[in-house]
Amino acid sequence: TPEWHSALSDVLALPIFKQEESNLPPDSENKILPFQYVLCAATSPAIKLHDETLTYLNQGQSYEIRMLDNRKLGELPEITGKMVKSIIRVVFHDRRLQYTEHQQLEGWRWNRPGDRILDLDIPMSVGMVDPRANPTQLNTVEFLWDPSKRTSVFIQVHCISTEFTMRKHGGEKGVPFRIQIDTFKENDGEEYTEHLHSASCQVKVFKPKGADRKQKTDREKMEKRAPQEKEKYQPSYETTILTECSPWPEVTYVNNSPSPGFNSSHNSFPVAEGFLHHPFPCHQPPHLHNLLPAATPQDAQQWLHRNRFSPFCRLFTNFSGADLLKLTREDVIQICGPADGIRLFNALKGRVVRPRLTVYVCQESQQAREQQQKHENGDAASSTFFVYHAIYLEDLTAVELTEKIAQLFNISPRQISQIFKQGPTGIHVLVSDEMIQNFQDEVCFVLDTMKGECHSVVFFYHKYWRVEKCLW
Repeated sequence: TPEWHSALSDVLALPIFKQEESNLPPDSENKILPFQYVLCAATSPAIKLHDETLTYLNQGQSYEIRMLDNRKLGELPEITGKMVKSIIRVVFHDRRLQYTEHQQLEGWRWNRPGDRILDLDIPMSVGMVDPRANPTQLNTVEFLWDPSKRTSVFIQVHCISTEFTMRKHGGEKGVPFRIQIDTFKENDGEEYTEHLHSASCQVKVFKPKGADRKQKTDREKMEKRAPQEKEKYQPSYETTILTECSPWPEVTYVNNSPSPGFNSSHNSFPVAEGFLHHPFPCHQPPHLHNLLPAATPQDAQQWLHRNRFSPFCRLFTNFSGADLLKLTREDVIQICGPADGIRLFNALKGRVVRPRLTVYVCQESQQAREQQQKHENGDAASSTFFVYHAIYLEDLTAVELTEKIAQLFNISPRQISQIFKQGPTGIHVLVSDEMIQNFQDEVCFVLDTMKGECHSVVFFYHKYWRVEKCLW
């Protein structure tokens, strides 16, 4: 309710809730922030006065984040009665890890296949509309909400801080994360691209119940300190206020590629389609089957898109054809994960799947076939040159064989009614799926065409297929 928002905002404005804002722009010190986000988890008591707060979380536990409207009367009237979009991320606090974030997250994906770093607990959330989770961005979720209504979202963090540390003597020290929220309003095109506000807080994630034990340990350490020493540390607040920060660096990408699904109000979690943005227009050149070393970065982007690697286009923005082709199998698996990595590596190397059965057929006239038979019987020398065509079969069915023969004759498969093979004493045996499955690989046949008034018939003689085609 508005009264609840106002009362809580007044409480949060008290001096005890002031936190370090060294990461703010210089001109923002006296600015009233339009929104405020409150993580319902206690801060650590072992943090010095001028340091940023640190909050301990349990892996997989649901934590509430209250989304509060902090606007004064008449401020930002363009969003009154409208939805805004917020994106929540779990990112690295240390700059060193920020530079290698992609490699770190891909390594986590490799070790935890099928898991997400960040999830929304939808049943417990209130006021959240159209929540979404990008299947290629495991640390990001987003949703719409109305600032005039009570909104609380519950998040779950599934990674722990020690998963990103090197083993050291004396145990491991987990790395801190940041929970960051970026909020946007609609532009003239009804797309949520105009940045309104960003805030974040520092957290560490422990195995289940580990955060509770760590909080208790910090509290006991502080109780043992002398009174003069305690004055150098902040008290432990029951909630964590996210402090204003700069927008996440990927905001430019978000602005250029809004999620079209947010123009509707249907709940659809998770929906991957809304996140697969295409960084180039739909009017693209013909399909590039093989990526060439001379391909420009733009050509490489089109090749990735055409070969169903759109989610990874942004990762390879500046890669030319030569750059992509130089990647090893291990490189692409680390970047794209095991499933898509293997598929991308095979596509880059132009690897094709060997067909289950290959047969060679020769489309010749009846006269050429008789000359070939005479040559095989020793009656005459054949000067006829036979050209064979390869037919590759995967399903090993009569339907598939009919379609491939129709392609060879450049006719419709409906113009072929039946296929026969010559059996003992010259009998005509109907070709079935089982017969095709017992063909020898790379066997040779000569196709002979018989024209009928309606459907065609294909006859199999010894090393011959006989095809009857319709006249229509």
